Parts: sequence; structure tokens; C-alpha cells
Amino acid sequence: MSRYRKMIGMLAVITLAVCLCGGTAFAAGSTGDVAGAIESTWNDASDQIKTVVNNVVFPVIDLILAVFFFAKLGMAYFDYRKHGQFEWTAPAILFACLLFTLTAPSYVWSILGM
Repeated sequence: MSRYRKMIGMLAVITLAVCLCGGTAFAAGSTGDVAGAIESTWNDASDQIKTVVNNVVFPVIDLILAVFFFAKLGMAYFDYRKHGQFEWTAPAILFACLLFTLTAPSYVWSILGM
């Protein structure tokens, strides 16, 4: 008998959870205009996203690339001292990526149409 009580209890808890979490979501009032709700949310959030990307994301990427560039430049110098030839490929690629990310905030938003 206790097995049936456990099953009924679990069924009641699951039913209660479904009823509490299964509410209807309306987009933009009761009109059902999902595209309009998404556009208005994007218009409200786009300035905040742009600010965060310009002030946090790009500087972090720049810092990481600068550290890697100088570390690779130092390692290439020590390889030059050891083997007599300087390998330019990796430092040149890192430098190009660093220049790209340093100048990206000035043009990336016009490309994306913001």
C-alpha cells in the first residue's frame, strides 16, 4: 500500500510543478507579435551590448594578444640566439591580430549596422 501512496505523491508533485511552471507567455501584450517583442528588446539592449563589448571584451582580447605577442617575440629572440635564424611568422600573425582587435571598435559596429 505504501508503494501506491509514493506513486500518487510523486504524481501529485509532478502535476503541481507542471501547473506552476506551465503558464502562458504572451509577447507584447495579448497581440502575439513575437517579432515586435524581439525587435523592441534588441533595440533596448543593443546600446548596453555595444558598451560592454567596447569596454570589456575588446580590451581583454587586446591584453591577451599583447601578452602572447611579447612572449612569442621573446621566445623567437632566444631561438635566434640559439639557432641563428629569426622566425617571423608567429610574431607577425599575433601582431596583425593585435592591430585588428585594437582598431575593431571603430568599424565593427558600422559593419553590423548598429
